[in-house]
Amino acid sequence: MRGTKPTLVVDNDAVKTAPAPPAWLSAKAKAEWRRVMPILVDREILTAADLGSLENYCLAQARVRDAERMLAGTTDPDAWLKLLRAQDKAMATARQLAAELGLTPVSRSRPGIREEEEGDDDADNPLDIS
Repeated sequence: MRGTKPTLVVDNDAVKTAPAPPAWLSAKAKAEWRRVMPILVDREILTAADLGSLENYCLAQARVRDAERMLAGTTDPDAWLKLLRAQDKAMATARQLAAELGLTPVSRSRPGIREEEEGDDDADNPLDIS
């Protein structure tokens, strides 16, 4: 993907309390859900429509970990290469979804996220003309 990513802003329809992870997620995916959900709820940027992306992110993270476990246990070069490719794809997917959800250092440094975390104080902003 190329171009500028949109800034994340507080949404009035944001999820206000952390929902439980879907029952069908694996244990590792549920653990990731529980780790990131409070962060996303606090930022007030996650809506019900975004929960599918969060599910996919958690699945991708779990696949990365599962592939690493399987890589450590295999000696077959062909299987090792297939697992490595699957892990690489899961890592790329997780990274892209993490960026969309505001879970990476770069996405958190966007103005929309920084302002919310800093209290959104425009009084000291010399560029604020409102």
